[in-house]
Amino acid sequence: MVESNVVVWIASPRKLPRAKELAGRVVVLDIAFASEASGGGFEKITKPLIDGLGSRLAAWVDHHDHDEHVHYANDPRFLLRTKAQHPACPELIDEALVARIGPIDTIVCHGDFDGLCSAAKWLIGGREPYEGADHDARCIDTRTGKPGPIGDQLDRAIRANARDENLGRLLVRYLAGGLLDTNARRHIDAVADTLAAREKAARRVGQKYQILTTERGSKAPRVAWLDASPHHGSYDRTTLLLDGQARAGVAVVRDRENVTLAAPFESGLNFLELLGLSGGMPTVVSISAKRLDEALKLLGISKADRLLLGSEDLT
Repeated sequence: MVESNVVVWIASPRKLPRAKELAGRVVVLDIAFASEASGGGFEKITKPLIDGLGSRLAAWVDHHDHDEHVHYANDPRFLLRTKAQHPACPELIDEALVARIGPIDTIVCHGDFDGLCSAAKWLIGGREPYEGADHDARCIDTRTGKPGPIGDQLDRAIRANARDENLGRLLVRYLAGGLLDTNARRHIDAVADTLAAREKAARRVGQKYQILTTERGSKAPRVAWLDASPHHGSYDRTTLLLDGQARAGVAVVRDRENVTLAAPFESGLNFLELLGLSGGMPTVVSISAKRLDEALKLLGISKADRLLLGSEDLT
């Protein structure tokens, strides 16, 4: 049975609703505790929502790393694991958990496939919205393995228009409804089809990657570097980062104010530790462009190469 009266809010670790905007008992799904890279960190972004909800916070379920997890380890409302323990969030949600938490009024979830699938799973009592949904979530959230056709198509729609909260809510209801809404499916397919142009743009932009060799002792032998700022908003970020990883193992992409570092999920690299960040995803982080030179230095890029890239101008 679908909990049709539950309100679904689409959010991100960097941008959360205020507690007073959320009705009744609230469940938060696949929303990482904010780190310093989020422009305020846990104290200014995440903690105000937790404290503001108080007893109305029914559950917070997440699978990203964060130093603050330890402070909530004994709070039964929180089910917090690391990315290594659970590569995807939906697999943390089951019928026993949903039954234990009881009736809720609002779900706040991340707007990617992992978060939307988690919300749909909660709405139908902790069951997979379709067979293989948990597997698809793991493949998509880690970019390893191959998701099934349903998960792949929904992920493509999300990536094509990631900022569309109405699309996110439509996807949650479509999943929770057993994929039966043909009108919703037509809309999803139409949006997914638009991703092809953004993927093509990403591959074109990716031709400008520069391969940098790191100094001896670095955990990353080579780094694919790209300043994509001139192409902001025109390309699919996932495609561009995967392109860089395929070229050199580690991709470093600058796009206006931010720099993203990405490595394969099973690479063993941990950018959180490298950059001294309190939380997030170990193998994919976004930081301020002001930290570009520091990040390249920590990766083992020589000063001469950093000067050629102009990164020291940002310090």
